[in-house]
Amino acid sequence: MASQKSSASSSQKTTGVGEKFVPQHYGVWLLPSILARKWRSHTLPWHTVARAYGYFKLPIMERQLQLLKTLDPLDIGRASPAPAGPAELEKPSWGDQELLSKVPFKILKDHVQVVSSCHFCVDDTKILSGSYDRTVKLWDPVDGRVIRDFEPHPRAPVLECSITADSRRVVAASYDKTVRAWDLETGKLLWRIKYDNFIVSCKFSPDGKYMVSASDVDCGLYITDAVNATTIAHVKNHHERLITSCCFDYDSRKVASVSADRTIKILDVTSQATLLTIRKAHNNLISNCCFTFSGHFLCTSSWDKTLKIWNVHTGEFRSQGACVTLMQGHEGSVSSCCFARDASFLVSGGYDKTVAIWDVGEGCRKFYLKGHNDWVMDVAISNNKKWILSASKDQTMRLWNIEEIDQIPLVINYKKAKGLKVTQCEGCDRPFSIFESDSSLEIFTKCVFCRMDERHLTEEALLPPSSSSSERENSQANKIE
Repeated sequence: MASQKSSASSSQKTTGVGEKFVPQHYGVWLLPSILARKWRSHTLPWHTVARAYGYFKLPIMERQLQLLKTLDPLDIGRASPAPAGPAELEKPSWGDQELLSKVPFKILKDHVQVVSSCHFCVDDTKILSGSYDRTVKLWDPVDGRVIRDFEPHPRAPVLECSITADSRRVVAASYDKTVRAWDLETGKLLWRIKYDNFIVSCKFSPDGKYMVSASDVDCGLYITDAVNATTIAHVKNHHERLITSCCFDYDSRKVASVSADRTIKILDVTSQATLLTIRKAHNNLISNCCFTFSGHFLCTSSWDKTLKIWNVHTGEFRSQGACVTLMQGHEGSVSSCCFARDASFLVSGGYDKTVAIWDVGEGCRKFYLKGHNDWVMDVAISNNKKWILSASKDQTMRLWNIEEIDQIPLVINYKKAKGLKVTQCEGCDRPFSIFESDSSLEIFTKCVFCRMDERHLTEEALLPPSSSSSERENSQANKIE
């Protein structure tokens, strides 16, 4: 009992936010009038915004959690209903979400608080989830039952969980300032690391050798040996404000991180040097990031209601080609993003309670999935591209079957209206959409990713041969700024 009180007081001291802070439309906070005036005049200190974000994403007091469950971020005027009692467990069932959608889904329900993180694992035959109810669970998606509840439980809400590519080890970051790792098959606790600060994000490297975690107070990154739990590097003050997410590329050599300071950074794991910095990448806090399998491109999601895709070799924003900014897909802040393994499509989750499926080739929303009763916190795509998984603040996960999505009437009508057809890239064999009316031979044969790479090589070739490396770096820095 004493430890629980200590944990609660610690979290309150860290957030520094009183009960007057109530989450509102699009993830922006309803502050007392004096702070609201400062917000509008852009004089609100960044640490107050970071603390507010921490309060938003990392609630720990049961009373606050009950309040969050009753709020609708898209309905400002409606009074909040009284906190409901414990929800009854429902039997998982399949069904169609809308008459014209016909996307089968299954509801997975066993958590009793916000589901903060979700992943496919074991060759898409199992599902991993983490929750604010202080549990990490392994699911059988066929019958919707929990196979394992990893113990010992963290003593505070689980903010994020991750799994190795071989599905052998699980790691979870909790608001009790710890990161724990378990063996997936046996459920045995392998190690536990206690930090001085709260860890808000943690990811395994694809090769399973390392783990990266982000701490909130010093805005830094920890690179940890995933086997013996020893710290390899601690990069302090990597960002100016709270880091919201971090991830490895698929070579396990670089780490991308995004922050409330609206900056994207790429860190080299070996040298611990910052390879790339993209400032003012979005107009609001950047909530999540993910690499393509090739590692050449990074997608970022933001509270400014958009997603952007970047060439991480140059930092150049996709200002040409079929896709520029992914927008008009969510009515509110975007919380998460995930590429399909072949980058043929992208999935995002938002605080408007929807999951958006994006046509990467055209840069527009292809379809959206509705059904959650509250914010979508995380999304995942199976390796075979047949399933989408979404985790929500409504205490459930939804498993969506998108195997026949191209035969859905709404998608067919969308393609007809846009005049789109699907072809295969000559450079990388990736499927992509094009306009049937386009006459450019390059557009018909090369996808956006290959065209971006070719444009980058052309720009480098145009630089004078005598140009020094510093001149090239300055040219690249000008693009990024």
